[in-house]
Amino acid sequence: MAIEAQMRELVAKQACSELSALYSRGLDRLDGDLLASVFFEDAYCEYGFYNGPPGPFIEFALTALSEHAANHHMLGQILIEVEGDEAFGEVYFSAYHKMPLEDGFQDMIIAGRYIDRYECREGVWKMVYRSERNDWSTTAPSSDSYFEQAPDGLRGSRGDDAVYDRAGRRAPK
Repeated sequence: MAIEAQMRELVAKQACSELSALYSRGLDRLDGDLLASVFFEDAYCEYGFYNGPPGPFIEFALTALSEHAANHHMLGQILIEVEGDEAFGEVYFSAYHKMPLEDGFQDMIIAGRYIDRYECREGVWKMVYRSERNDWSTTAPSSDSYFEQAPDGLRGSRGDDAVYDRAGRRAPK
């Protein structure tokens, strides 16, 4: 394979991989616009509990996740196979959910894989198919002893998270 073709393939793989990172940020920060940006409008989402276009899925997901105290989606190995202007992906994930109970919280972790198909249209890669295949889960009562031991530690948040404040990433003068 010529170096130019290898470079195009690497750029495509990076673009497709970043879509999953943006998807995870969108879920964790409850950022619907960011979530919508990773899909072409005619995309299809297949989750079992929801199967259809991305718009209603995003609304459903943000409503469900907004009831949680915290969420954290972690990506693992990502395999992207590029075939011209189409690519196929398998993206391992684990998703932490801190869910309220009447007398506290419970921690639920779901782990699995996203099975994706991407297309490049007018030079832009986006998802046209995403399926979530869950491989295992666990649920237990929350134990936040770290936050009790380090009450002044900085914490993540939703809409106003530090990730959106680029100016705040400069040391005070």
